[in-house]
Amino acid sequence: MNRFFGLLVSGVAAFSIGSAVALAQDGRYVMQRADDGFVRLDTQTGEMSLCRQQDEQFVCRMSADDRRALEAEIGLLEDRIARLEAEIADRGDGLPSEDEIDRTMGIMENMMRRFLGVIEEFENELREDKPGEALPEKT
Repeated sequence: MNRFFGLLVSGVAAFSIGSAVALAQDGRYVMQRADDGFVRLDTQTGEMSLCRQQDEQFVCRMSADDRRALEAEIGLLEDRIARLEAEIADRGDGLPSEDEIDRTMGIMENMMRRFLGVIEEFENELREDKPGEALPEKT
């Protein structure tokens, strides 16, 4: 039974290595054998990971430099979220201000005036094309 388990573990390890090689073949990852596993370089992001066999599978962990960069980015995003939440809190209930409402209504009024002007032009053209005929009823 132990021999079968050993063959199974070897097979899983070979499959894992084969999968890693397949990933490397698509051009995104470059794998390099290290003392106790593999170093995987992501050629698109520059991220490096150390991959080691644990139990029956390979586990990859990002390098300390990559982790520091990610933690710095997380810190920047957390600061940005805090600033945005403070801005929202300063606005009060989240409703638009009177100035914003006035500006929006002005835009809508201008749009409606233009639209009604276009309709009036069409009606005038119809009157000119068919003098004496009644225009269709409006709904």
